[in-house]
Parts: sequence; C-alpha cells; structure tokens
Amino acid sequence: MGRFARVVGLLVFISLMYGCINVAQVWWVGKSDQARAVDAIVVLGVAQYDGRPSPQLQARLDHALALWQEGLSPLVITTGGNQPGDRFTEAETSANYLIKGSLISAVPTDSIVQENTGSTTRESLIEVSKIMQARGLHSVLIVTDPYHSLRSRLIAQDLDLVAYVSPTRTSPLRGASAVSRHVREALGVAVAHLIGFANLERLTK
Repeated sequence: MGRFARVVGLLVFISLMYGCINVAQVWWVGKSDQARAVDAIVVLGVAQYDGRPSPQLQARLDHALALWQEGLSPLVITTGGNQPGDRFTEAETSANYLIKGSLISAVPTDSIVQENTGSTTRESLIEVSKIMQARGLHSVLIVTDPYHSLRSRLIAQDLDLVAYVSPTRTSPLRGASAVSRHVREALGVAVAHLIGFANLERLTK
C-alpha cells in the first residue's frame, strides 16, 4: 500500500508540474510581443453586439490597427462567425471598425479579408490558412488576448502557417477573470499536446 501511495503521489506531482509548466508557457507567451513584418495580420474574433465590438474585441482591433499603421503588413484578416439571430458576424464587425479607423488612419477596404464562418479558434484559423494558401502567403501576426496567444499560435503552426503573436495590452479582462482564463487555456494546451487540437475541439464542442 505504501508503494502504491508513493506511485500515486509521484503521478500527482508530475501532473501538477506539467500543469504549472503549461500555465507558465501561456503566461510567458501572453507577455511577449513578436510584432514583425508578415504577410497578414490576423485578428481573432470575440463577442460583438449588433455590429458594435465588445470591449474585448475593440481592444484587439485597436492593437491590430496600430500594427497596420506601423506598416507590418498590407493585409488584415478579420475572423469569426455569428450566433443564431445575429445580423453581423464578428469578422464583419471587425472589418467595419477598422475601415472606420481612427483620427490618424484607417485600413482601406481592399486591404481587409473577412473570415465569416468560424465558431472556434481552430475553425477560423483553418479558413485563414485557406485564404493564405490561395494567395500564396505564409506568415501571420495573430492579434488576440494575452491568455489566448499560445494556443492560437500553436494551432496556426499546426496548420502549416508561419505564426507570430502580438497580444493586445488593453484587454478589459483583468484580475481573477484573467487568471482563470490563463489556467483554462493551459489545461487546453496540455491536453492538446497529448491528443492534438483537432481531437480536443471534437471533445469540447
């Protein structure tokens, strides 16, 4: 019984260490900024309200606009579908916001491509990959929240994209809410390392 308890204790310890490592990776990538010249800036969608970006989406869009103004890419891809009954998709709402722009600059309509069907990060990035392949493009700079950056980059790389991340620094998610998102993302990444992102998505849908 003593030996069995030691084995169980060791497995629990290894599991905890593995979890802590994944949390640290999620945190570290979320704190990093890999902004550089790429073929396309990809803004991952999140909630919109009848054509108006949620504060979380607006934070991502403001950051993407700043990156575009720096000249890091001639193309912006907005992503995300809609919920039943919605008049606008997340991608359409994002595109309209970027076209309106700021007092300094706006993104021209012909510099934006919309991915309007994805309901998950992986679904959206699959469609982004198709858009990139059709145009002979390869590298992307993903704009999302810090907690979401590692998983997004790993999924994009799994889809054969050359992927970098530049998280927004103005996300409204703070404190306990941000911590819980980091832990949840770390758990998802940990499981995906074992079974793959495609299988993880099938299990969680």
